[in-house]
Amino acid sequence: MCGIVGAIAQRPVTEILLEGLRKLEYRGYDSAGLALLDDDSEIVRVRALGKVAELENKLAKVSHDGTLGISHTRWATHGEPAERNAHPHISKDRIAVVHNGIIENYEILREKLQSMGYEFESDTDTEVVAHLIESNLDVGVSLLEAVKKSLKELQGAYALGVISAQMPDELIVARQGSPLVIGLGIGENFIASDIQAILPVTSRFIYLENGDVAVVRRDGVTIEDEKGQQIEREIKQSKACSLDSELGEYRHFMLKEIYEQPQAAQKTLEGRLGRNTIKDCIVVNEDSLASHGDVRDTLARVKEVQIVACGTSYHAGLIARYWMESLTDIPCHVEVASEYRYRRQAPRKDVLFVTISQSGETADTLAALDKIKSLGCLASLSICNVAESSLQRESDYSLLTIAGPEIGVASTKAFTTQLVALQLLIALLMQARNDNQEKIAELVENLKKLPALLEQSLEHDKAIERMSEQFIEKHNALFLGRGDQYPVAMEGALKLKEISYIHAEAYPAGELKHGPLALVDSEMPIIAVAPNTALLEKLKSNLEEVRSRGGVLYLFADKRAGISPQDNIQVIEMEEVPESIAPIIYTIPLQLLSYHVAVFKGTDVDKPRNLAKSVTVE
Repeated sequence: MCGIVGAIAQRPVTEILLEGLRKLEYRGYDSAGLALLDDDSEIVRVRALGKVAELENKLAKVSHDGTLGISHTRWATHGEPAERNAHPHISKDRIAVVHNGIIENYEILREKLQSMGYEFESDTDTEVVAHLIESNLDVGVSLLEAVKKSLKELQGAYALGVISAQMPDELIVARQGSPLVIGLGIGENFIASDIQAILPVTSRFIYLENGDVAVVRRDGVTIEDEKGQQIEREIKQSKACSLDSELGEYRHFMLKEIYEQPQAAQKTLEGRLGRNTIKDCIVVNEDSLASHGDVRDTLARVKEVQIVACGTSYHAGLIARYWMESLTDIPCHVEVASEYRYRRQAPRKDVLFVTISQSGETADTLAALDKIKSLGCLASLSICNVAESSLQRESDYSLLTIAGPEIGVASTKAFTTQLVALQLLIALLMQARNDNQEKIAELVENLKKLPALLEQSLEHDKAIERMSEQFIEKHNALFLGRGDQYPVAMEGALKLKEISYIHAEAYPAGELKHGPLALVDSEMPIIAVAPNTALLEKLKSNLEEVRSRGGVLYLFADKRAGISPQDNIQVIEMEEVPESIAPIIYTIPLQLLSYHVAVFKGTDVDKPRNLAKSVTVE
């Protein structure tokens, strides 16, 4: 979602800020802006509605040299997408602020500040922060003290970057709930909400913790914790690479990332598969070593698994529940993070708490992890695609997916590699508990086949493209699946609605007669996934219920399923695949279907309206 980039240097920082914003464009945003302190110690602010390119066009028309600056890409929460609501926000031409997160008590603060004579130019919650700091600075304290005093009045989540016309050698930052890092250079330092933004200028980072406030200068950084005590945070050398933003032969990043899935699966499995076993592939957070010890010993004590995630990652968790409970005797519960964090929980000492997130910065998932820490659990484990993310650092253990950068908002390869990682985790649990060795060996063998089978599934692309033309005038769609294919159907419905704006829902096929059958007619396309499993015959009966009522069926079915194309039934025959990896394989045609429908409808495939790649607000 919103992105922050800031810099204080001995050289002009405008291009550093702009390049940082470009690196964050994949996250989704509706406006961009920056504020610089010029040679006369005056704040120069430029903002634009739309893309970073629009901001660049505006900057070309004004003088914008400065060695201290902050910048921002905004995803609207409070106030419509408009230039007046874009960041940075300014107070009396001497304070400029950029902010990620949400200030929950902004209305009360706004009324207070208006009674003090402050005039508001925007509809945002962030502008109250700028005026609040200015009002505290007005009593003669330092910028740091003015910020700290203001923070005591804020309720909610924030990552803040603050500059003042009166203090040209300081950039103040604060973090509570929203991620923020400091990048270290030589004679220059940087801030960002995501290390990707400043990887071109540094690989050395300090990750701020909740409650931290820091003064960033050209020659160093001073950090105070939530108690106001000066503290040294560890400097980390990042091994991450700057995002590869080249489309190559592909029209959209989403299509490129769909086609990268065989390689992403291979990389996620690389070095992790033995002959008949899963090798150690769980990363241990150094802070957890003393309390948990050996990973295998911890996994052996697990009596229950709780998975918490959002969106696509939630669907991955639902599939994993089927796998875990069919292969082990461990109960598995899956819950949406935004609900879990507010529901009363009973402490469960023997639970492994698993969080799943592509970015590792999802606000609701991080809040759920924070909640379970206060309640207590056996251990926490994160599955995410970003090393050094907040989720990885705050979990006891982590199992990284190796999907590489995913720029399209609609997740594809991150989802399939999450499923790969979840199978690895289940196998590790089985090994730690000395479960059925033959089953483990079978899982390993099937995972070895996965990359090649993913390649084969992509060969249906042209047939799926032809099928997609029939969805151009459709406004609704129903996805069906049974067993572990039901969450696959849920993911397919999510993809279609995300990028083509067709209303789509998913149901367990057995539930058709309990309501959804009322919607079936010739205008309602029904999409179903039909691997050759024990539930196939049940699914066939459900499909007949649709066909007998005039519904049009679009099936992705195992070639052994015995389902032939006929009136109102279109079939794309899928390869024979092992049942344990069928949900991963059957995800691919649904991704391609959604992609081609969106292309035919002319939507913005990679950046669908109202959505963001990394959801860092509640």
